Amino acid sequence: MREPVAIAEGTDRPQEPQFIKGIGLTSATTIVIGSMIGSGVFIVAADIARVVDSPALLIAAWLVTGLMTMAASLAYGEMAAMMPKAGGEYVFLREALGPLWAFLYGWTLFLVIQPGTIAAVGVAFGKYFGEFVPSVSSAHWILHLWKVPPIRVAGMVLGDMDVGLNTQNLVAIITIVALSVINVFGVKTGAVVQNIFTFTKTAALILLALLGFFLARNHVAIAANFGHFWQNASFHSLHQIELGATGTTVAVGMLTALAVAQVGSLFAADGWQSVTFAAAEVKNPQRNLPLALVFGTAVVILIYVAVNLSYMLALPLAGDPHGATITARGIQYATEDRVATAVIQQIFGPAGALIMAFAILISTFGCNNGLILAGARVYYAMAQDGMFFKPVARLHPKYKTPAVSLVAQAIWATVLCLSGSYGQLLDYTIFALLLFYILNMLALFALRRKQPEAQRPYRAFGYPWLQILYVIMAVFICVALLRFKPQYTWPGLIIVLLGIPVFYLTRPRREAA
Repeated sequence: MREPVAIAEGTDRPQEPQFIKGIGLTSATTIVIGSMIGSGVFIVAADIARVVDSPALLIAAWLVTGLMTMAASLAYGEMAAMMPKAGGEYVFLREALGPLWAFLYGWTLFLVIQPGTIAAVGVAFGKYFGEFVPSVSSAHWILHLWKVPPIRVAGMVLGDMDVGLNTQNLVAIITIVALSVINVFGVKTGAVVQNIFTFTKTAALILLALLGFFLARNHVAIAANFGHFWQNASFHSLHQIELGATGTTVAVGMLTALAVAQVGSLFAADGWQSVTFAAAEVKNPQRNLPLALVFGTAVVILIYVAVNLSYMLALPLAGDPHGATITARGIQYATEDRVATAVIQQIFGPAGALIMAFAILISTFGCNNGLILAGARVYYAMAQDGMFFKPVARLHPKYKTPAVSLVAQAIWATVLCLSGSYGQLLDYTIFALLLFYILNMLALFALRRKQPEAQRPYRAFGYPWLQILYVIMAVFICVALLRFKPQYTWPGLIIVLLGIPVFYLTRPRREAA
């Protein structure tokens, strides 16, 4: 197996990487948990509820996501313990399937997925910061450059965004730059920040669940949700799904509706793989990486299911978009999809919005720290292989962190904040993310076949059946999304495919280097 090499500062001669082993089991687990818990769990329940229109299927959506996430984390645990190097999924794909697939992953990750997620989470932070400082708003422009009109193409809506600097994305940019600088000063510093914010926001989510269970209980919601728990959950039930952005609806079966609903729950649970990006800096990675992946994902999924059960105890699933009260709007039509805020307002009244805004500030700040810390390690690994800009392969001479990679990531995330396109681009990559998860499941099979004698400190539980089940479920979801969410799937697929000519066009330069 090829050992990645670092490039020493000021020379082209390769050397062994000199990462500092600053991430223990606790910090590795908090990276998993912290990167998963962002703003999604507070809002996506509304969209899922509108798609499935069933209390049972709302919970089923999270259970399916939990099963898939656990199956994937078990597989990643084996590969990460086997190859504890900076780059995570990039390394897995490179060693198992070849450089093209690794490049396509890194290409998509840098172009959209990681900086786009960082930008989106940063703007979410700015949005909720505006609850405390009203002058922070997307409508408060410092420099408005352009309004891109909506462009409809075969069921997709492109454009429809404002380009420029407003006070909301200015706050986002400040947080991104600050967290990037913190992570330049050493992985231990970044890990400390991650630990503090992850413990805080995990406690806040558990408190949200407990408040829903014991203080926000609503007899109307309990009767509606648990008295009719299996409503619309049979194989004979039909669900109305909007076909792309056309406004046309079609009737689909229960399994297809559940697959389409996974967009929300899978997005809310994504980020668990981030710790593998920083595998080279994990202490005793053969033990700690599998434990962090499995324990971290299990904790988050259990909390997510508990939180959604608490939503159902506080609010009826079905609601009226024009309802005058929180109960009348229900989970489906909570104001701006802020289901968690609606639950807290049941208990604390108007002050509930501020309480929830503060919890989301903590959540998004900690989430971005984990994303920033982890993502930079992938571009570093790509640069080592000559697949990214050469300076990105350099470690900071004092702190031994991929400082240039962190700066490059922060710059591109800042551009996406200014462009206004981060939200659309992020939506478009959900399908691409699933494609790469499927490829990484196949990478596990390929590594078992190609390197049967390789040292495997941990072997994936349930192999091969859990991983086969994951691939079947993910392929089914991808097919459903291609059919019913073309505005999300086809652009994501196009972004991935555009990487193929780039890979071959740049190959002569890489081979000559």
